[in-house]
Amino acid sequence: MRAKVKDVINMLEGYFPLHLAETWDNSGLQIGSLDKQVQRVLISLDLDTEILEIALQEKADMIITHHPLFFRPLKSIDFDQPEGGLIKSLIKSDISVYSAHTNLDAGELGLSQVLAEMLELQNTAPLDKYKREDLLKMVVFVPVSHFEAVRSAMSKVGAGHIGKYSECSFSTLGHGTFLPGEDTRPFIGEKGRLEKVEEYRLEMVLYKRDLKNVVEALKQAHPYEEAAYDIYHLENEFKLFSMGRKGWLKAPLKLNDLVGLVKQVLQLESIRVAGDMEKEIQSIAVVSGAGASFIDSVVKQDIDVLVTGDVKYHEVKNAVALGLAIIDAGHQGTEQIVSSHLCNLLSASSEKRGFEITFIPGYSPSLFRSL
Repeated sequence: MRAKVKDVINMLEGYFPLHLAETWDNSGLQIGSLDKQVQRVLISLDLDTEILEIALQEKADMIITHHPLFFRPLKSIDFDQPEGGLIKSLIKSDISVYSAHTNLDAGELGLSQVLAEMLELQNTAPLDKYKREDLLKMVVFVPVSHFEAVRSAMSKVGAGHIGKYSECSFSTLGHGTFLPGEDTRPFIGEKGRLEKVEEYRLEMVLYKRDLKNVVEALKQAHPYEEAAYDIYHLENEFKLFSMGRKGWLKAPLKLNDLVGLVKQVLQLESIRVAGDMEKEIQSIAVVSGAGASFIDSVVKQDIDVLVTGDVKYHEVKNAVALGLAIIDAGHQGTEQIVSSHLCNLLSASSEKRGFEITFIPGYSPSLFRSL
């Protein structure tokens, strides 16, 4: 089955919804049309002339990046400048561009989770309380004849998902009353006469982000002019999202040996490290990209080492003084894994949905070289 850009985006945002992105971020469609057909998708950390050349060679219809092509509104597009020339080439080649940035970082299957799995950390958990899913309960009153239609319609757009279970609901049978006014066209009963109807009270939980779609779906499936429903805010603690992960090694390793493991799994020639190289490491925090802002939180949790990138001199000095070792594997080094990760994730989703899409990993040469 042929797919469109919007189909690829729906699959991606199913894992990494945009509501997880930071307010300053610019995740989403950067260039192109949602209705453009897609057969070949290149996935890369960044988008530059080298990646574009790979996309052209691979005859890609779409490029997915981790870092957004645009972070700020453009005041001009100068074809003689690198960014402007790149934009011109992308539009001329009819290649759509989508970026999944901080929403991908914070997702359950985000890069820090992948890095934690690559290091085979045990009992992994979110590093902090970045965001929680707001959970709601919707109660709908439905005549017996349309109960299944309404329940099914709500389920298809997200209601009734609890953990790994879907279409979860509870219903009780009762009687509803209503008096149609002069300007009504009642599905059941007559104007000016009190009606008593056998109805189901249907209850389903949903994420707040799905509320609009669920309400629209129930109204489309419900036979009444005025569908009766209630929405309750729940205090249940549900999904917790974080940019980082924490976990424990299967067996303690000296910091020196852990450095070798990080280099091996990330296929890096060299990394930076600060701390006692003979110190035994058991607990680890991982934050892909730039994670220096997590240092204080990691120290408070009595974690042995932080694996991240882009840590500055004074940040390292402060961390070591507080007893925290730092392994800086670089911004690119900890995020280059995005290409193979999303290729695997989206290939499986695409196959499940019957789409004919090929996902291609695109890698940029290392920005820094060890000399």
